[in-house]
Amino acid sequence: MKLRIKTIFQDIIKGRRDDPPDWYLVGIVGFLSIFGLVALSSAGAAVGWDKFGDSYFYAKHQLLFGFLPGLFLFLLLSRLNYYQLKTLAVPMLLVSIGLLISVFIPGIGSDHGTFAKSWINLFGYSFQPSEAVKLTFLIYLAALFSAKGEKTVQDFNYGFLPFIVVLLVVVSLVLLQPDFGTASIIIAISLAVYFVAGGRLLHLTWLAVAGIGGLAVLIKVSPYRLKRLTTFLHPEFDPQGIGYHINQALLAVGSGGWFGRGFGHSRQKFAYLPEVYGDSIFAVMAEELGFIFSVLVLALFVVLMWRSFRLACRCREPFARLLVVGIVAWLVTQAFLNIGAIIGILPLTGVPLPFISYGGTALTMCLAAAGILVNISRQADNR
Repeated sequence: MKLRIKTIFQDIIKGRRDDPPDWYLVGIVGFLSIFGLVALSSAGAAVGWDKFGDSYFYAKHQLLFGFLPGLFLFLLLSRLNYYQLKTLAVPMLLVSIGLLISVFIPGIGSDHGTFAKSWINLFGYSFQPSEAVKLTFLIYLAALFSAKGEKTVQDFNYGFLPFIVVLLVVVSLVLLQPDFGTASIIIAISLAVYFVAGGRLLHLTWLAVAGIGGLAVLIKVSPYRLKRLTTFLHPEFDPQGIGYHINQALLAVGSGGWFGRGFGHSRQKFAYLPEVYGDSIFAVMAEELGFIFSVLVLALFVVLMWRSFRLACRCREPFARLLVVGIVAWLVTQAFLNIGAIIGILPLTGVPLPFISYGGTALTMCLAAAGILVNISRQADNR
Protein backbone atom coordinates (compact mmCIF):
# COMPACT_ATOMS: atom_id res chain seq x y z
CA MET A 1 0.00 0.00 0.00
CA LYS A 2 2.83 2.43 0.86
CA LEU A 3 4.46 1.65 -2.48
CA ARG A 4 1.21 2.36 -4.36
CA ILE A 5 0.72 5.69 -2.59
CA LYS A 6 4.34 6.65 -3.28
CA THR A 7 3.90 5.82 -6.98
CA ILE A 8 0.73 7.91 -7.17
CA PHE A 9 2.42 10.96 -5.66
CA GLN A 10 5.42 10.54 -7.95
CA ASP A 11 3.07 10.61 -10.93
CA ILE A 12 1.44 13.78 -9.64
CA ILE A 13 4.65 15.66 -8.85
CA LYS A 14 6.78 14.63 -11.82
CA GLY A 15 4.01 14.32 -14.36
CA ARG A 16 4.14 11.95 -17.31
CA ARG A 17 5.73 12.35 -20.72
CA ASP A 18 2.88 11.55 -23.07
CA ASP A 19 1.17 12.89 -26.16
CA PRO A 20 -0.74 16.20 -25.97
CA PRO A 21 -4.30 15.89 -24.64
CA ASP A 22 -7.38 16.07 -26.84
CA TRP A 23 -7.82 19.84 -26.86
CA TYR A 24 -11.37 19.47 -28.21
CA LEU A 25 -12.33 17.70 -24.99
CA VAL A 26 -10.55 20.31 -22.88
CA GLY A 27 -12.23 23.16 -24.77
CA ILE A 28 -15.74 21.66 -24.57
CA VAL A 29 -15.49 20.94 -20.86
CA GLY A 30 -14.03 24.37 -20.16
CA PHE A 31 -16.69 26.20 -22.16
CA LEU A 32 -19.60 24.26 -20.64
CA SER A 33 -18.30 24.74 -17.10
CA ILE A 34 -17.71 28.49 -17.41
CA PHE A 35 -20.91 29.01 -19.33
CA GLY A 36 -22.72 27.10 -16.58
CA LEU A 37 -21.58 29.65 -14.01
CA VAL A 38 -22.68 32.51 -16.28
CA ALA A 39 -26.07 30.92 -16.98
CA LEU A 40 -26.54 30.23 -13.29
CA SER A 41 -25.88 33.87 -12.42
CA SER A 42 -28.96 34.74 -14.47
CA ALA A 43 -31.22 31.75 -13.88
CA GLY A 44 -30.80 31.80 -10.10
CA ALA A 45 -30.93 35.58 -9.67
CA ALA A 46 -34.60 35.93 -8.73
CA VAL A 47 -34.71 32.91 -6.42
CA GLY A 48 -31.38 33.83 -4.84
CA TRP A 49 -32.59 37.33 -4.02
CA ASP A 50 -35.91 36.04 -2.68
CA LYS A 51 -34.36 33.37 -0.43
CA PHE A 52 -30.98 34.83 0.55
CA GLY A 53 -31.04 38.50 -0.41
CA ASP A 54 -28.24 37.84 -2.89
CA SER A 55 -28.93 37.54 -6.63
CA TYR A 56 -25.62 35.76 -7.19
CA PHE A 57 -25.91 33.32 -4.28
CA TYR A 58 -26.25 30.20 -6.45
CA ALA A 59 -23.49 31.25 -8.86
CA LYS A 60 -21.07 32.00 -6.03
CA HIS A 61 -21.96 28.79 -4.19
CA GLN A 62 -21.43 26.80 -7.39
CA LEU A 63 -18.07 28.49 -7.94
CA LEU A 64 -16.80 27.81 -4.42
CA PHE A 65 -18.22 24.35 -3.77
CA GLY A 66 -18.49 22.93 -7.28
CA PHE A 67 -16.20 24.53 -9.83
CA LEU A 68 -13.07 25.08 -7.72
CA PRO A 69 -13.02 21.57 -6.14
CA GLY A 70 -13.88 20.15 -9.56
CA LEU A 71 -11.08 22.10 -11.22
CA PHE A 72 -8.65 20.73 -8.64
CA LEU A 73 -9.76 17.14 -9.34
CA PHE A 74 -9.72 17.81 -13.09
CA LEU A 75 -6.09 18.94 -12.97
CA LEU A 76 -5.13 16.15 -10.56
CA LEU A 77 -6.76 13.33 -12.53
CA SER A 78 -5.56 14.69 -15.87
CA ARG A 79 -1.98 14.47 -14.56
CA LEU A 80 -2.13 11.31 -12.47
CA ASN A 81 -1.57 8.00 -14.20
CA TYR A 82 -5.18 6.86 -14.64
CA TYR A 83 -4.12 3.22 -14.23
CA GLN A 84 -3.53 3.90 -10.54
CA LEU A 85 -7.31 4.24 -10.17
CA LYS A 86 -7.63 0.52 -10.81
CA THR A 87 -5.88 -0.29 -7.53
CA LEU A 88 -8.24 2.05 -5.64
CA ALA A 89 -11.46 0.83 -7.27
CA VAL A 90 -12.71 -1.42 -4.45
CA PRO A 91 -11.91 0.97 -1.55
CA MET A 92 -13.57 3.88 -3.38
CA LEU A 93 -16.69 1.81 -4.04
CA LEU A 94 -16.94 0.65 -0.42
CA VAL A 95 -16.61 4.23 0.83
CA SER A 96 -19.27 5.37 -1.64
CA ILE A 97 -21.70 2.66 -0.54
CA GLY A 98 -21.07 3.68 3.06
CA LEU A 99 -21.93 7.28 2.14
CA LEU A 100 -25.11 6.12 0.39
CA ILE A 101 -26.15 4.35 3.60
CA SER A 102 -25.28 7.40 5.71
CA VAL A 103 -28.01 9.52 4.09
CA PHE A 104 -30.52 7.51 6.12
CA ILE A 105 -28.78 8.22 9.45
CA PRO A 106 -30.62 10.92 11.46
CA GLY A 107 -28.49 13.97 12.00
CA ILE A 108 -26.32 13.23 8.96
CA GLY A 109 -28.78 12.70 6.13
CA SER A 110 -30.67 15.69 4.75
CA ASP A 111 -33.49 16.22 2.25
CA HIS A 112 -32.82 19.95 1.57
CA GLY A 113 -36.55 20.60 1.48
CA THR A 114 -37.35 17.92 -1.12
CA PHE A 115 -38.97 14.50 -0.79
CA ALA A 116 -35.63 12.82 -1.64
CA LYS A 117 -33.14 12.18 1.16
CA SER A 118 -30.04 12.39 -1.00
CA TRP A 119 -27.58 14.59 0.92
CA ILE A 120 -25.34 14.31 3.94
CA ASN A 121 -24.25 17.28 6.05
CA LEU A 122 -20.84 17.14 7.71
CA PHE A 123 -19.24 20.13 9.44
CA GLY A 124 -21.58 22.50 7.63
CA TYR A 125 -20.75 21.10 4.19
CA SER A 126 -23.43 19.44 2.06
CA PHE A 127 -22.50 16.49 -0.15
CA GLN A 128 -24.54 14.24 -2.47
CA PRO A 129 -23.12 10.68 -2.36
CA SER A 130 -25.14 9.42 -5.32
CA GLU A 131 -23.24 11.81 -7.62
CA ALA A 132 -19.91 10.44 -6.41
CA VAL A 133 -21.13 6.86 -6.90
CA LYS A 134 -21.55 7.49 -10.64
CA LEU A 135 -17.79 7.83 -10.91
CA THR A 136 -16.61 5.36 -8.26
CA PHE A 137 -18.97 2.60 -9.44
CA LEU A 138 -17.82 3.19 -13.03
CA ILE A 139 -14.18 2.84 -11.99
CA TYR A 140 -15.04 -0.37 -10.12
CA LEU A 141 -16.85 -1.88 -13.13
CA ALA A 142 -14.02 -0.95 -15.50
CA ALA A 143 -11.50 -2.56 -13.16
CA LEU A 144 -13.70 -5.64 -12.66
CA PHE A 145 -14.38 -6.35 -16.33
CA SER A 146 -10.87 -5.50 -17.56
CA ALA A 147 -9.44 -8.01 -15.08
CA LYS A 148 -11.85 -10.81 -15.99
CA GLY A 149 -11.49 -10.86 -19.76
CA GLU A 150 -14.27 -11.19 -22.34
CA LYS A 151 -14.91 -14.93 -21.91
CA THR A 152 -15.31 -14.60 -18.14
CA VAL A 153 -17.57 -11.56 -18.54
CA GLN A 154 -19.87 -13.63 -20.75
CA ASP A 155 -20.06 -16.43 -18.18
CA PHE A 156 -23.25 -16.28 -16.11
CA ASN A 157 -21.78 -17.35 -12.77
CA TYR A 158 -18.43 -15.53 -12.88
CA GLY A 159 -19.29 -12.51 -15.00
CA PHE A 160 -22.96 -11.63 -15.19
CA LEU A 161 -24.08 -12.66 -11.69
CA PRO A 162 -21.43 -10.71 -9.68
CA PHE A 163 -22.13 -7.68 -11.86
CA ILE A 164 -25.87 -7.84 -11.21
CA VAL A 165 -25.46 -8.32 -7.45
CA VAL A 166 -23.28 -5.22 -7.04
CA LEU A 167 -25.49 -3.22 -9.42
CA LEU A 168 -28.62 -4.14 -7.44
CA VAL A 169 -26.99 -3.08 -4.17
CA VAL A 170 -26.00 0.34 -5.51
CA VAL A 171 -29.23 1.02 -7.42
CA SER A 172 -31.40 -0.13 -4.50
CA LEU A 173 -29.68 2.30 -2.14
CA VAL A 174 -30.23 5.14 -4.63
CA LEU A 175 -33.88 4.22 -5.21
CA LEU A 176 -34.53 4.16 -1.46
CA GLN A 177 -33.65 7.87 -1.25
CA PRO A 178 -35.67 7.95 -3.67
CA ASP A 179 -33.74 9.21 -6.71
CA PHE A 180 -35.04 7.54 -9.85
CA GLY A 181 -33.12 9.86 -12.19
CA THR A 182 -29.70 9.07 -10.71
CA ALA A 183 -30.55 5.36 -10.62
CA SER A 184 -31.33 5.53 -14.36
CA ILE A 185 -27.95 7.13 -15.08
CA ILE A 186 -26.09 4.49 -13.03
CA ILE A 187 -27.91 1.72 -14.89
CA ALA A 188 -27.08 3.32 -18.27
CA ILE A 189 -23.39 3.57 -17.31
CA SER A 190 -23.34 -0.03 -16.12
CA LEU A 191 -25.00 -1.48 -19.22
CA ALA A 192 -22.72 0.47 -21.54
CA VAL A 193 -19.59 -0.77 -19.76
CA TYR A 194 -20.90 -4.36 -19.56
CA PHE A 195 -21.75 -4.39 -23.28
CA VAL A 196 -18.37 -2.99 -24.40
CA ALA A 197 -16.59 -5.42 -22.07
CA GLY A 198 -18.11 -8.28 -24.08
CA GLY A 199 -21.35 -8.97 -22.25
CA ARG A 200 -23.83 -11.26 -23.96
CA LEU A 201 -26.88 -9.79 -25.67
CA LEU A 202 -29.02 -12.48 -24.03
CA HIS A 203 -28.04 -11.21 -20.60
CA LEU A 204 -28.76 -7.63 -21.66
CA THR A 205 -32.18 -8.75 -22.88
CA TRP A 206 -32.89 -10.29 -19.48
CA LEU A 207 -31.88 -7.02 -17.87
CA ALA A 208 -34.19 -5.07 -20.18
CA VAL A 209 -37.14 -7.30 -19.29
CA ALA A 210 -36.29 -7.09 -15.59
CA GLY A 211 -35.99 -3.31 -15.90
CA ILE A 212 -39.45 -3.00 -17.43
CA GLY A 213 -40.84 -5.19 -14.65
CA GLY A 214 -39.04 -3.12 -12.02
CA LEU A 215 -40.42 0.09 -13.50
CA ALA A 216 -43.93 -1.35 -13.33
CA VAL A 217 -43.40 -2.18 -9.66
CA LEU A 218 -42.09 1.32 -8.92
CA ILE A 219 -45.12 2.85 -10.63
CA LYS A 220 -47.39 0.60 -8.60
CA VAL A 221 -45.67 1.56 -5.35
CA SER A 222 -45.44 5.28 -6.17
CA PRO A 223 -48.37 6.40 -8.36
CA TYR A 224 -46.80 9.84 -8.95
CA ARG A 225 -44.44 8.19 -11.45
CA LEU A 226 -47.45 7.09 -13.53
CA LYS A 227 -48.76 10.65 -13.39
CA ARG A 228 -45.40 11.90 -14.69
CA LEU A 229 -45.62 9.44 -17.58
CA THR A 230 -49.19 10.40 -18.50
CA THR A 231 -48.25 14.08 -18.24
CA PHE A 232 -45.38 13.50 -20.67
CA LEU A 233 -47.82 11.96 -23.15
CA HIS A 234 -50.46 14.66 -22.64
CA PRO A 235 -48.86 17.81 -21.15
CA GLU A 236 -52.06 19.78 -21.77
CA PHE A 237 -53.85 17.80 -19.04
CA ASP A 238 -53.88 19.42 -15.59
CA PRO A 239 -51.72 22.45 -16.53
CA GLN A 240 -52.03 23.86 -13.01
CA GLY A 241 -51.17 20.57 -11.30
CA ILE A 242 -48.87 17.73 -12.33
CA GLY A 243 -48.45 19.24 -15.81
CA TYR A 244 -47.41 22.67 -14.56
CA HIS A 245 -43.64 22.10 -14.74
CA ILE A 246 -43.49 20.80 -18.31
CA ASN A 247 -45.95 23.42 -19.59
CA GLN A 248 -43.94 26.28 -18.09
CA ALA A 249 -40.73 24.78 -19.47
CA LEU A 250 -42.22 24.55 -22.97
CA LEU A 251 -43.47 28.12 -22.66
CA ALA A 252 -39.96 29.30 -21.73
CA VAL A 253 -38.30 27.41 -24.60
CA GLY A 254 -40.89 28.53 -27.14
CA SER A 255 -40.83 32.19 -26.15
CA GLY A 256 -37.08 32.38 -26.72
CA GLY A 257 -37.46 32.26 -30.50
CA TRP A 258 -34.35 32.17 -32.68
CA PHE A 259 -32.17 34.57 -30.72
CA GLY A 260 -33.82 34.77 -27.29
CA ARG A 261 -35.10 37.61 -25.17
CA GLY A 262 -31.57 38.60 -24.17
CA PHE A 263 -29.30 37.46 -21.36
CA GLY A 264 -30.90 38.12 -17.97
CA HIS A 265 -34.34 38.86 -19.44
CA SER A 266 -36.11 35.58 -18.77
CA ARG A 267 -39.65 35.95 -17.45
CA GLN A 268 -40.16 32.34 -16.40
CA LYS A 269 -37.39 32.49 -13.79
CA PHE A 270 -39.50 34.87 -11.70
CA ALA A 271 -41.34 32.19 -9.67
CA TYR A 272 -43.13 30.70 -12.69
CA LEU A 273 -40.82 27.84 -13.65
CA PRO A 274 -39.80 25.37 -10.91
CA GLU A 275 -36.11 24.53 -10.36
CA VAL A 276 -34.87 27.33 -12.62
CA TYR A 277 -31.29 26.95 -11.35
CA GLY A 278 -31.33 23.14 -11.41
CA ASP A 279 -33.21 20.76 -13.66
CA SER A 280 -34.90 23.56 -15.65
CA ILE A 281 -31.87 25.71 -16.41
CA PHE A 282 -31.92 24.69 -20.08
CA ALA A 283 -35.40 26.23 -20.41
CA VAL A 284 -34.17 29.56 -18.98
CA MET A 285 -31.12 29.39 -21.24
CA ALA A 286 -33.31 28.77 -24.31
CA GLU A 287 -35.63 31.63 -23.34
CA GLU A 288 -32.78 34.12 -22.89
CA LEU A 289 -30.36 33.04 -25.63
CA GLY A 290 -32.70 31.43 -28.15
CA PHE A 291 -32.84 28.39 -30.39
CA ILE A 292 -29.49 28.85 -32.15
CA PHE A 293 -27.42 29.02 -28.98
CA SER A 294 -29.37 26.12 -27.44
CA VAL A 295 -28.57 23.97 -30.47
CA LEU A 296 -24.91 24.99 -30.10
CA VAL A 297 -24.88 23.68 -26.51
CA LEU A 298 -26.54 20.46 -27.65
CA ALA A 299 -23.97 20.16 -30.45
CA LEU A 300 -21.15 20.43 -27.92
CA PHE A 301 -22.45 17.32 -26.13
CA VAL A 302 -22.62 15.53 -29.50
CA VAL A 303 -19.00 16.49 -30.26
CA LEU A 304 -18.03 15.38 -26.75
CA MET A 305 -19.60 12.00 -27.48
CA TRP A 306 -17.88 11.74 -30.88
CA ARG A 307 -14.43 12.63 -29.53
CA SER A 308 -14.88 10.22 -26.64
CA PHE A 309 -15.86 7.34 -28.93
CA ARG A 310 -12.83 8.07 -31.09
CA LEU A 311 -10.71 8.00 -27.96
CA ALA A 312 -12.22 4.67 -26.89
CA CYS A 313 -11.32 3.17 -30.26
CA ARG A 314 -7.70 4.31 -29.81
CA CYS A 315 -7.34 2.76 -26.35
CA ARG A 316 -5.23 -0.37 -26.37
CA GLU A 317 -5.80 -1.12 -22.68
CA PRO A 318 -9.29 -2.48 -21.72
CA PHE A 319 -9.47 -0.54 -18.43
CA ALA A 320 -9.01 2.78 -20.25
CA ARG A 321 -11.50 1.89 -22.97
CA LEU A 322 -14.19 0.94 -20.44
CA LEU A 323 -13.57 4.13 -18.45
CA VAL A 324 -14.04 6.28 -21.55
CA VAL A 325 -17.22 4.47 -22.60
CA GLY A 326 -18.68 4.72 -19.10
CA ILE A 327 -17.91 8.44 -18.74
CA VAL A 328 -19.38 9.36 -22.12
CA ALA A 329 -22.46 7.21 -21.43
CA TRP A 330 -22.89 9.08 -18.14
CA LEU A 331 -22.49 12.63 -19.44
CA VAL A 332 -24.36 12.25 -22.73
CA THR A 333 -27.23 10.16 -21.33
CA GLN A 334 -27.71 12.64 -18.50
CA ALA A 335 -27.69 15.59 -20.91
CA PHE A 336 -30.15 13.81 -23.21
CA LEU A 337 -32.52 13.01 -20.33
CA ASN A 338 -32.41 16.58 -19.02
CA ILE A 339 -32.87 18.37 -22.35
CA GLY A 340 -35.35 15.78 -23.63
CA ALA A 341 -37.55 16.30 -20.57
CA ILE A 342 -37.44 20.09 -20.87
CA ILE A 343 -38.50 20.08 -24.54
CA GLY A 344 -41.21 17.47 -23.90
CA ILE A 345 -39.87 14.38 -25.68
CA LEU A 346 -39.11 12.49 -22.44
CA PRO A 347 -40.73 12.32 -18.99
CA LEU A 348 -39.33 14.58 -16.28
CA THR A 349 -36.71 12.63 -14.31
CA GLY A 350 -35.07 15.36 -12.22
CA VAL A 351 -31.51 14.87 -13.48
CA PRO A 352 -29.26 17.95 -13.77
CA LEU A 353 -27.68 19.15 -17.00
CA PRO A 354 -23.97 18.21 -16.78
CA PHE A 355 -21.56 21.12 -16.13
CA ILE A 356 -24.41 23.66 -16.20
CA SER A 357 -27.14 22.91 -13.61
CA TYR A 358 -26.69 23.98 -10.00
CA GLY A 359 -25.19 21.33 -7.75
CA GLY A 360 -21.72 21.43 -6.27
CA THR A 361 -21.20 17.68 -6.00
CA ALA A 362 -22.55 17.08 -9.51
CA LEU A 363 -20.22 19.64 -11.09
CA THR A 364 -17.23 18.40 -9.09
CA MET A 365 -17.77 14.81 -10.20
CA CYS A 366 -18.35 15.80 -13.84
CA LEU A 367 -15.07 17.72 -13.89
CA ALA A 368 -13.28 14.81 -12.21
CA ALA A 369 -14.61 12.44 -14.88
CA ALA A 370 -13.54 14.89 -17.60
CA GLY A 371 -10.06 14.94 -16.08
CA ILE A 372 -9.86 11.17 -16.53
CA LEU A 373 -10.94 11.53 -20.18
CA VAL A 374 -8.23 14.10 -20.83
CA ASN A 375 -5.66 11.91 -19.05
CA ILE A 376 -6.52 8.89 -21.17
CA SER A 377 -6.41 11.01 -24.34
CA ARG A 378 -2.74 11.72 -23.54
CA GLN A 379 -1.83 8.08 -22.95
CA ALA A 380 -4.20 6.08 -25.16
CA ASP A 381 -1.66 5.37 -27.89
CA ASN A 382 1.10 4.50 -25.42
CA ARG A 383 -0.61 1.59 -23.66
